[in-house]
Amino acid sequence: MVKLIHTLADHGDDVNCCAFSSSLLATCSLDKTIRLYSLNDFTELPHSPLKFHTYAVHCCCFSPSGQILASCSTDGTTVLWSTQNGQTLAVMEQPSGSPVRVCRFSPDSTCLASGAADGTVVLWNAQSYKLHRCGSVKDGSLVACAFSPSGNLFVTGSSCGDLTVWDDKMRCLHSEKAHDLGITCCDFSSQPVSDGERGLQFFRLASSGQDCQVKIWIVSFTHVLGFELKYKSTLSGHSAPVLACAFSHDGQMLVSGSVDKSVIIYDTNTHNVLHTLTQHTRYVTTCAFAPSVLLLATGSMDKTVNIWQFDLETLGQARSTEDQLKQFTEDWSEEDVSMWLCAQGLKDLVSIFKMNNIDGKELLNLTKESLADDLKIESLGLRSKVLRKIEELRNKMNSLSSGIPDEFICPITRELMTDPVIASDGYSYEKEAMENWISKKKRTSPMTNLVLPSVVLTPNRTLKMAINRWLETQQK
Repeated sequence: MVKLIHTLADHGDDVNCCAFSSSLLATCSLDKTIRLYSLNDFTELPHSPLKFHTYAVHCCCFSPSGQILASCSTDGTTVLWSTQNGQTLAVMEQPSGSPVRVCRFSPDSTCLASGAADGTVVLWNAQSYKLHRCGSVKDGSLVACAFSPSGNLFVTGSSCGDLTVWDDKMRCLHSEKAHDLGITCCDFSSQPVSDGERGLQFFRLASSGQDCQVKIWIVSFTHVLGFELKYKSTLSGHSAPVLACAFSHDGQMLVSGSVDKSVIIYDTNTHNVLHTLTQHTRYVTTCAFAPSVLLLATGSMDKTVNIWQFDLETLGQARSTEDQLKQFTEDWSEEDVSMWLCAQGLKDLVSIFKMNNIDGKELLNLTKESLADDLKIESLGLRSKVLRKIEELRNKMNSLSSGIPDEFICPITRELMTDPVIASDGYSYEKEAMENWISKKKRTSPMTNLVLPSVVLTPNRTLKMAINRWLETQQK
């Protein structure tokens, strides 16, 4: 599961970018500021917001050590800041004075790349703050940039749709039309994938575009074999231009944000959609994974940044549907059942279940009669609790066996939603089920058990579209 744990609403205009270090979150906005937050409790640092830019701040990124933050702006500058005290370390002006759209540190912190609206890309010496090398693309604005994990090459993306690959000497190695209507973002996975045939290591590159697609590429570069960029696959799910994409630190997940206001999280191995998040009310412009904890930040034109937390068990390993399904079938051993009982707060029943050799298959077949007559569980309340937990297990198993993404299932009915609505607790439910819940004078959230601030239900059109698209793919 993935859970919304915090919303930051300090910016006065569109949020353009967010970035993590090991201890901080940085956000930047059309409001000309950069804000810094502690990951401990998401409080804003005393020296935040950072103010220098005279126009919109388009991008921000941390150096690998986290000690320096870079930001770039329409004002034609890239600024380096100390994250410890917020002091300005350097102001680097794009040679042409063109608006700077993107900035990225190299993995070894020696260089900083900045890409501008006029198609120029500059490599700055991150120690001396001097211009190191400069290049440009043929057409369009540079809007995306990513360094390979090894640091020996970097990729830029343009508003004309070209992916251009450069080596560390600023030589253009390759250029290819990747997205017909323009690229919006690109990101390298930090984890290599191996080639079984030649024993070589390659890296995944993701790109997103105005064509509503996220594409996966395989990139390799060796002095012996040279450079190679291969298209691998396209990830579908969004119904509008995709503005952002980012890999998780372990390379197991890929997140994307779109003009359709949704955030989609994919399993990079199976390309399955793990989750679709629909809390933002306007375009999702940015998304980023934290490097060392299972956190995701998403920013939007609704002026907010949402912080999401992943359940380590279900998403940390980004297992495929088949792997998850195996966990909820009769493959369970008696020991697995014992562990499940403990996790459900039913530790006192472990010895009874072991005595009766209850494995996964037997567990799913238990009834109120067998609990009372065969297992001799006398307490009616305890029997009811066990049956309720088993029913939850069956529902989970059914949803996984049918391949239905969990976020498409109503938390109340545990069935695929046909008319999803958003309640004031921020969760989505089947409209009829939630109306019935409220009509029974239940003013608490089915998910949090807290009092609902309001009983107003808002149609979740983005989620409904996502469900309909998923149904269409199942029928093909």
